[in-house]
Amino acid sequence: MELSKGFRQLVAEAESQVKSLSPAEVELKLQAQTEGLLLIDLRDVREVKREGKIPASLHIPRGMLEFWIDPDSPYYRSEFDQAKEIILYCNKGWRSALAAQTLQNMGVENVAHLQGGMEQWQAENGRIEQNK
Repeated sequence: MELSKGFRQLVAEAESQVKSLSPAEVELKLQAQTEGLLLIDLRDVREVKREGKIPASLHIPRGMLEFWIDPDSPYYRSEFDQAKEIILYCNKGWRSALAAQTLQNMGVENVAHLQGGMEQWQAENGRIEQNK
């Protein structure tokens, strides 16, 4: 199969259109306990179980994000009722960049993603909440 556009180009295009935050910037927002801030872990449940997650983050599998955020969806989650700012992350920042672009396309204005994802977070911050 020949592709006219690979994942790297899709991610690069998304990165050029969405806000990216460094681990330090995300940490500052978490420490400030910004009202309405929703930090979302998009990784697969196996990744979360194996590696833990950023404290205070909500796990939403990438494949469910559009359904959980849309009030017209039968899968809508009430966690979005008070959301004023959304920060997404995954393992490397690829899925989160694409997901942030999708949310922007859905009309979400205050959305960003963690550049470099969980890998970058662990390298620069290291604060992880292990699953119990």
